[in-house]
Amino acid sequence: MSKLKNVKGPAIFLAQFMGDQAPFNSLETVCRWAADLGYLGIQIPTWDGRLIDLEKAAGSKAYCDDLKGKVSAHGLEITELSTHLQGQLVAVHPAYNELFDAFAPDAVKGNPKARTDWAVQTLKHAAQASRNLGLKAHATFSGALIWHTVYPWPQRPKGLVDAAFKELASRWLPILNEFDTCGIDLCYEIHPGEDLHDGISFERFLAATGNHKRCNILYDPSHFVLQHLDYLEYIDLYHPYIKMFHVKDAELNPSGRSGVYGGYADWVDRAGRFRSLGDGQVDFKSIFSKLAQYGYEGWAVLEWECCIKDSGQGAKEGAPFIRDHIIRVTERAFDDFAGGGADDAFNKRVMGL
Repeated sequence: MSKLKNVKGPAIFLAQFMGDQAPFNSLETVCRWAADLGYLGIQIPTWDGRLIDLEKAAGSKAYCDDLKGKVSAHGLEITELSTHLQGQLVAVHPAYNELFDAFAPDAVKGNPKARTDWAVQTLKHAAQASRNLGLKAHATFSGALIWHTVYPWPQRPKGLVDAAFKELASRWLPILNEFDTCGIDLCYEIHPGEDLHDGISFERFLAATGNHKRCNILYDPSHFVLQHLDYLEYIDLYHPYIKMFHVKDAELNPSGRSGVYGGYADWVDRAGRFRSLGDGQVDFKSIFSKLAQYGYEGWAVLEWECCIKDSGQGAKEGAPFIRDHIIRVTERAFDDFAGGGADDAFNKRVMGL
């Protein structure tokens, strides 16, 4: 029974909540808000300077101790840091240069090489900051070099996929090595729009990195619902790599007019759309059961991205939803009462030997 572990939570990813109005405009006030709702942890988006100075955190243990103190004063923990936006910039196809420049500082906009170099250094800072904060895992995106060929018309030229994953791995290997030096698991959110968007693409990347031990997964079932992928079997297949968990709901309601691709419709009009917890189709009871079965001991982190419900209501409902789904794992077998002592001689007699 020792394999079973308790999932930690509830926690909340702050990216979708930060803003110019209180309580979402400072670390102290958003921590108080999260704690009042019943959350035990916060996941910090590192691109928001109101929450963290990433470069300072990378170089100063004292700064990180102070940051942790501010969070713990509200009864919270920092669960992980996130570099989703910066990780995206490690690999950008030129077709997306204009759009993804919005994620970069002004000094490197319009300069793809400088932007990539900045992103790589930022990820290394994230590894160092995570170590200084005493964290175990980190969240990011892989970026994409061939997402524009995901539905292959015209057909993909032979060798393109292998070459793309070789290039993607070459960009990430120095980052993965830095995370290894710092003792942190780097968890890629498996997400459409990224070259790592399902199981096969993760396997390709993992192989291209030489099965790097810090290459892991941020599991978010909502992105698998929208791909019509079996998100429960995904846990069976990849649980050794799942080191982070976003609790996010979704639904896919295909019709005669729209399916997985959505027809360029706004989110509220798409067949596939994200929902607040409990409002979609994700079987969270089975997910939490499987994660407990396989010994997942990380955090269950709410990520709110609903196109219908208000974010405040979603956050308020999210904490008890997660808390009610976390399984306190058993420390003994249900049939222990019927067991008896045994030794080799006894076992041989049971076998009739």
